[in-house]
Amino acid sequence: MSRVGKYPVAIPPGVDVALAGRTLSAKGKLGELRLDLSEHVDVVVDHGAVRVAPRGAERQARMMWGTTRALVANMVRGVSSGYARAMEITGTGFRAAVQGQSLVVNLGFSHDVIYPIPPGIRISCEKPTSIKVEGIDRRLVGQVAAEIRAFRPPEPYKGKGVRYLDETIRRKEGKKK
Repeated sequence: MSRVGKYPVAIPPGVDVALAGRTLSAKGKLGELRLDLSEHVDVVVDHGAVRVAPRGAERQARMMWGTTRALVANMVRGVSSGYARAMEITGTGFRAAVQGQSLVVNLGFSHDVIYPIPPGIRISCEKPTSIKVEGIDRRLVGQVAAEIRAFRPPEPYKGKGVRYLDETIRRKEGKKK
């Protein structure tokens, strides 16, 4: 039995959740998201909550039960309050700036790294060494942040690179003479 799937997803005020066939849509003040449901689960929207139940007792249905509930909860939270991921750049001369629809990052390479901002994502740089990725789709926000971090992940000796704000880097001792 799923420990996550058995809890209903509460719908906050200002969010409309509708079920049309096998597609669940959530609409809020920040935007609208859609989710194509698996054939292994049943979803019911009633009394200000979304309930997910498995269609059978087979393994795939039990797996999709908790997964679908988590995806619905992420949709509802995304359209009501949104998601954000803060990042920090460490290193001499490393900086970032938003220019039009692109993020331009200088990470010590011979060229600037130009990252096109995908639709549905807002990227801001309050300081030249900080990046904030915001959006309503949790998966997309995490994916964009991971792609930016992958340009220069933090290295363990000096800590230079792009890291998440809540990430801790395990530092190594340098070479001894």
